[in-house]
Amino acid sequence: MPSAVPQPELPALPVTFRPNRTRVVLLTIGALMFATVSAVGLLLDMLSPGERLSFILTGALLFAVLVLLSRPKVVADEQGVTVVNLTSKRRLEWAEILKVNLRPGDAWVFLDLSDGTSLPALGIQPGIAKEQAIRDARALRALVEARGTHRD
Repeated sequence: MPSAVPQPELPALPVTFRPNRTRVVLLTIGALMFATVSAVGLLLDMLSPGERLSFILTGALLFAVLVLLSRPKVVADEQGVTVVNLTSKRRLEWAEILKVNLRPGDAWVFLDLSDGTSLPALGIQPGIAKEQAIRDARALRALVEARGTHRD
């Protein structure tokens, strides 16, 4: 008897899930902020060279923060999944992942792990592109179900 809910096709491995629209927005805003703050610092005649440099460094710092915010991704390959969040990176074998969760209201996907913990995977987040995040979560869930050794 066919299933009522169509199963998503398994993506070809390796596959990278990341919030591309969010990343584009963050990097574009970061570049514009850096350019604007640097230009203001260079165009103000009353500033000393040290003060001009501080404007440029402030713009670079703002850009670096937005680059850090655009870092999250989830990479699935034959051996397992690598979760890259803002300041951490964790490698998981397929068997370590029990479940992929993206519930209504969640800011990102959570991975339930075999050690009893839950790992946030910020690389799949419904912020700007909700439908894409849902598709990505379903694809990752299908990969976990197909490759993992744990079953519900």
